[in-house]
Parts: sequence; structure tokens; C-alpha cells
Amino acid sequence: MRLGLQGLGGGDGFQGGTGMAWDEWEQLKAEAAERHTLQVQLNQVSEDPGGSLGGIRSSKASWTHAGESVGKLAGDARKALSALKHEQSGAAISADVLSGSAQKDVYQSWSKYIARVRDRCVALQGLLEKTGNDQFKNDDAIRAAFNGLAKKYEDTDGGGHDRRAR
Repeated sequence: MRLGLQGLGGGDGFQGGTGMAWDEWEQLKAEAAERHTLQVQLNQVSEDPGGSLGGIRSSKASWTHAGESVGKLAGDARKALSALKHEQSGAAISADVLSGSAQKDVYQSWSKYIARVRDRCVALQGLLEKTGNDQFKNDDAIRAAFNGLAKKYEDTDGGGHDRRAR
């Protein structure tokens, strides 16, 4: 199978009889690599103390869309809590039955966990929308707001238990 590189250059050619010199092929590869060297890593803080992101720009629409998406997750968590509560009340399990007691513990744990997920989504939605509306003074203020959110929810493990209480 030939790559259809005939006509892209003259020279002595290289294996396969494409009509392109090896040096020309290497030159094209190098030029293509140069065009694709810019890599953006959004999970790292800039080394610039001023918080500059080196020409990276964001749009209000992107932040708003992200906020709306997180808001939908909060809505889904509300629905899950409602369904969980409805199913729990329909079970009418007494606490004196061992399996009923275990089921009640699971319900309470999941109820607390889903409520925290919902609350975190609501808080994150607000931060995303506020960021998109340029309501923060600078990048440091944005970073502090998101770090505050992470700090507030860092003590919730997968079971909804507060690690500090252990």
C-alpha cells in the first residue's frame, strides 16, 4: 500500500518508490511535530506568581454549561434521595429485626451520602457560574474558592461517614 506521497517532492526517493526523498519526509514530520507541541495541562497551577495562564482563555458559555451540567447532577441526587426515602417508608421495617436494623443503617448512610453529593453539586454549580461571570477578582480568588469547596467535602468517605468522627 502506497501512501500517495508522489508529487510532494523530488529527490532520489526512498523505499517504496514514492518519489520523496527521505530528508524531505523527515522535514515534513518535524514541521508537523512543531505544530503540535503546545500541550495544555489544566490540572497544574502556573508557575507565574500572577496566575497568568499564558494566553489560555475561557468563555462564559463553557463555565455556564459546566455549571448547568453539575446542576443536573444535583437534581438527579435530589430524585435519588426522594426515591430512597419513598422506598424506605414503604418498607415499614421495625428496628427490632436484625435485617431491618441493618437495612435502616444502610438507608441512613446512603441518605446522608447522597445529600452531601447533592450539596456539593449545588456549591460547585455556583462556583462554576460565578467563575464564568467574572465575579472573582483574579485567578488566586478562583483557586481559593475551589480549594475551599474541596476542603469542605474532603472528610466524606464513600459510605457517607465523617472521617473525623472515627
